[in-house]
This record gives sequence, C-alpha cells and structure tokens, in this order.
Amino acid sequence: MGKALIIGCGGVAGVAAHKCVENSGVFEEICIASRTVEKCDALKSKLDGKSSSKISTAKVDANNVVELIYLIEKFKPDIVMNLALPYHDLKIMEACLQTRTNYLDTANYESEDSAKFEYKQQWAYDEKFKKAGITGILGCGFDPGVSGIFVAYALKHHFDKITTIDILDCNGGDHGYPFATNFNPEINIREITAKGSYFENGKTIETEPMEIKKSYDFPEVGKREMYLLHHEEIESLAKNIPGVKRIRFFMTFGKSYLTHLKCLENVGMTSIKPIDFQGQKIVPLQFLKAVLPDPATLGSRTVGKTNIGCVISGVKDGREKNYYIYNVCDHRECFKEVGSQAVAYTTGVPAMIGAALSIENKWDLKGVRNVEEFNPDPFIDALNKFGLPVSEDFSPVPVD
Repeated sequence: MGKALIIGCGGVAGVAAHKCVENSGVFEEICIASRTVEKCDALKSKLDGKSSSKISTAKVDANNVVELIYLIEKFKPDIVMNLALPYHDLKIMEACLQTRTNYLDTANYESEDSAKFEYKQQWAYDEKFKKAGITGILGCGFDPGVSGIFVAYALKHHFDKITTIDILDCNGGDHGYPFATNFNPEINIREITAKGSYFENGKTIETEPMEIKKSYDFPEVGKREMYLLHHEEIESLAKNIPGVKRIRFFMTFGKSYLTHLKCLENVGMTSIKPIDFQGQKIVPLQFLKAVLPDPATLGSRTVGKTNIGCVISGVKDGREKNYYIYNVCDHRECFKEVGSQAVAYTTGVPAMIGAALSIENKWDLKGVRNVEEFNPDPFIDALNKFGLPVSEDFSPVPVD
C-alpha cells in the first residue's frame, strides 16, 4: 500500500522497522537511512524474509537538507519517519516541505546549544505544510504520543470536560548497571537536569529540577517514587484540550540513578557548554554519552515492566469522574520479540502506528499537528493489535 523512509537507526528505529515489516499490508516498502549505513544494513539483514515488505538502506546526514531532499526524491516515500535525534527535526521538516512529503517524529525540536525544548519552531511550519497539502505529525512516540492519544480517547468516550491530567511514566525495569539511561543519554540527561514545569489555570509554572516528588502504586510494577518534569505534551495538551485546568508530567527514578546523576552534575559532566581539552573543544555531556552503555544494548539484560499512562479527572453528565488509562510493557517480552528493551519498544510501536494511519488516510489532517488532534480510535485499536495493550481503571487513586 505505501512506502516509509525511516531516518535513524537506533533502538527506536529498530523497533519501528520491525513493526513496519510486521504490518506489511500497509508498509510495502521501507528504506532505513542514517549516517552509518552499516547499522542500517545490519538491521536490514535481521528483517529480510520476515514478510513481503521490501527493505532498502541508504546513507544520509539528517542535518543536511540537500542530502535529505535527494534521498526523499529518490525513494519517494509516502511518509518520512524521523527517528533520529530531536536536534534534526527542523532540517527534516524543511526537506519534507520542499518535497511535499508527509512527516512524523517522536519528540519535539531541541537545539544542541540549549537544554530547552518547545513546539514553537515546529508549529511555525503549520501554514506552510497546509499550503503544501501535507501533514506533519508531531510527538508520535509514547510520551509524547500515546499519552496524548489517551487524553483524546478519554475526552471522546468518557468525559464531557477534562479538568486535570497527570501523565505518569514508570520504568520498573532493572538492567543491572549502577548508572545507564534507557534512551539516548544526552537527551535523557538534558531533560532531567532542566527545570521542571506544569500547566495550571492558563499559566506555565516553573520548578527547580526534581523539586516535586510524589509516590504512586503502579499496577503490575508497585509503589515507586516519581518526580515532576517539564515535558512537551504539557504544552500541546494545554493548547488542544479545551478547558483543562492542570497538566503535570511525572517520571520515576531509582536511588542509584539519582545519586550517580547528582555526582556527575556536581563535577560538570552533564554540562552542554564546550570546554578545552588537550587542544580540542569537547562537550562534557557528549563525552559522558560516549562512555555510558548504549541504550540499544540494554535489552538482553533488562528485566521488569514499564507502566505509562494518564490519570484524568473531569465531568461526565454533570458528575465528577476519575479515570486511568495505561499500558504495561514487559522488558523481557520486548527483547524476545524485537531484540529491544521496553522503553524503545513503547516509542517505536506508536511511531509505526502513526505512519500507518497516515498512509491509510485515516489520519489526514493537513498542517502540523500533535497526535491528540486526530481521531484516537484507530490508534487505540492498533495499540492492542501490535503489542501495547490498553488497560483502564474507572476508579483510580488520583495523584495528590
């Protein structure tokens, strides 16, 4: 039925490629492209023969618009799946605009020079995408991504009005290392060490990093400590969910992780400011990334489960109501299926689903859109079909 160009060849791209091949009725052809074509070739060798999908590979610099345009015009995909680093979002969007090709990513744009992320620069492409007759799907991983779908689904089926949203991201997995990150270390650490924020009564309220801590008893994982962070779907949900009063995002961390992170921060290893070292400029955080375990290698040693979802409150038929919608994902089962740990799996599967819905014209709104603006029902159906089953609790304990 369609063709997808996957840019990037890390853990998330590997999962997405596996799932595109599984969904061969939609993805007749995929091309996997990155700066290191050898990684793409290795992934292709794992996927060849698993279905009728035709797989090719290519070398491309995701930061080079001319190279991107050349590849897009050569392969002629129905959609470009940007599964590279968020530093590249604007360059890939520009290439999609110039070639009139649909676009999808899993995280909003970040500048390498500033640990701040917001949708402003991507939303600025909205009118240009509309005039070009193409769709840009922003944040189609799990959070952002499924978290927004969960909210849209709740509003469509269970609420007349949503007043509060708490997005809860719990990784109960154990990889055995004293310190490692479950997705790109540079992006992960920048996110955690930045100031937190939440939306309340029309305003964004900023907090110190990790200032607000709560505990929650997660189904199939247990009670965990979680910390309030800034996260991009707070911004988009505040824009797209009418009348919402408060939106917060929490993520769990273990003591060992936080202790090591604090030590690294204290000695300057989490800094993104270049320093002179033996006649060269290096960025401490990029060096730290180079010596930490590659998240793509953690799958074989990670045990336990993730639980990611939304605790939502609001009004239905004049009565106040609480609702919890979530997914539980098992690290070991993910590794058995696609050779990945659950954090990459829970991002790669939704990326495939969003791309499939675009190719099938089930998601066909033009312009630059966040996932909660689309019909959530086919996405929820696909989550249940492709390995991320949805659970619901109609009398949950709210986050205090």
